[in-house]
Order: sequence, then C-alpha cells, then structure tokens
Amino acid sequence: MFGPQVPTMTVTDVADDTYLLDVREDDEWAAGHAPDAHHLPMMELPSRLAEVPTDREVAVICRSGGRSAQVVAYLMRNGWDQVRNVQGGMGEWLAAGKPVVGENGQPGRVL
Repeated sequence: MFGPQVPTMTVTDVADDTYLLDVREDDEWAAGHAPDAHHLPMMELPSRLAEVPTDREVAVICRSGGRSAQVVAYLMRNGWDQVRNVQGGMGEWLAAGKPVVGENGQPGRVL
C-alpha cells in the first residue's frame, strides 16, 4: 500500500531503548498505549516535529499501521533516517502480549 520506501519492524523488534512514537488521537491514547511510548497525534506532527529525536531509532505506531506508515514517510522526507513503521500497530502490540496502560495507569485497551 505504501511501497517499499517505508521501512517496517515487528512489535517484537521494538527494543526497550527505542523511541516509540504513538501517532493516534487523544482518545485512542487515553484508552490504552504502550507504557514507555511518546504521544504525538499525526495531525500535530508538522508543528511539533522538533519533539521527534533524530539521533536514535524511532518506531512509529498507530492502531493498525496505516497512519504510522504515513508518518514514517513524512519523517523520511524531512531528514529522519532511523525511523520504522511498527507492523500491525497497537492491535499487534496487544496480540503479542505487550503491556498496554490507560491514561490512569491501569490496564488499557486498544481502540
């Protein structure tokens, strides 16, 4: 769908020290997200680009992988070279048994 120019990784490839960028909307984030993820909704990315590190690997995640693939392509066009789309998004994250927390720190769910 997005072509071979968008590098990907599986949820099991996301290392503990990888910067995990969650680009879902506020309500999706509040319902459940990876504990160490950084939230930056896709539509806010252009105005908050400076928040995304350029000196380390960035894994971008959304619900299923579509929005995150678009964000990866955007970041690559803007100079990022260590950026990957997380295949399957938060749905795959949850299916792999990775932790998901809600806004209140309690177990979360994926919207």
